[in-house]
Amino acid sequence: MYLIQHFILFLIFFPGAIAQSNTGDSIQPNRIVIDQKVNDAFQDGEWFRFRMRYGFLNASYATATVRETTFRGQAAFHVAATGKTTGFARWFFKVDDYFDSYFEKDIVRPIRFVRNISEGNYKRHVEIDFDHNTQSGIMHDLLRKTKTEISFAPNLQDLVSTFYFLRNHFDLEGIQVGETASLHMIYDKKPFAFRFRFLGYENVKTKFGVVPCVKFRPYVEEGRIFKKESGLSLWVSNDNNRVPIKVVAELSVGSLDVDLVNFKGLKHPFNIIVNE
Repeated sequence: MYLIQHFILFLIFFPGAIAQSNTGDSIQPNRIVIDQKVNDAFQDGEWFRFRMRYGFLNASYATATVRETTFRGQAAFHVAATGKTTGFARWFFKVDDYFDSYFEKDIVRPIRFVRNISEGNYKRHVEIDFDHNTQSGIMHDLLRKTKTEISFAPNLQDLVSTFYFLRNHFDLEGIQVGETASLHMIYDKKPFAFRFRFLGYENVKTKFGVVPCVKFRPYVEEGRIFKKESGLSLWVSNDNNRVPIKVVAELSVGSLDVDLVNFKGLKHPFNIIVNE
């Protein structure tokens, strides 16, 4: 059940079991624009709620809330993300996960990342402070009372800021099916390369109606968790909001579905097809 719960933020915000191996695909560096926005997807007050189902079991819920703030004298966004098991799943395995990401408002670059998780007997509480001028940072382990220096390549993103960065800085103009992009991510001690492929356009049936989407496939490691390397698919609304609509994971045992079930505070109109 630990693996199931950890997938909530894994699937929604692209976290850490993503494959780090060389996929052999041609990376398209120009798709990711580091120094300026190519979209303006979100605003203060945006809120999402996701439901995760493992077979017939409603295993967990996750939320993500965006707030404008000032952090270390900089105009910033603060995203607070939570993940919790519910119902029978919570009785079987209690999980309370909290993530906070503070990133620059104009160009998405993380300033501080907090990971405070409690999953059964497993607990972690770390804070990472980023200095992009020196491409270095400090990871504070608050439970072990240690500090670790980290160094990173330009445009490092944390677990949560990654999704908000891609919503604003990933250029979909003229994209071709099969194109692959890559960026660097961190959520613990070591940065790693996160890679994903564009699969095309699909209309997805949801509780809100039929939503036009763009479809991506993050690379994952085949083996203990995933049935195959291509076992993870993500649908994002094909509008200026770029809302995460649905995730499907083909696991070694069974499958996992994550769906957007509530939202508010979108910056742009939400595109829904009435007659499909």
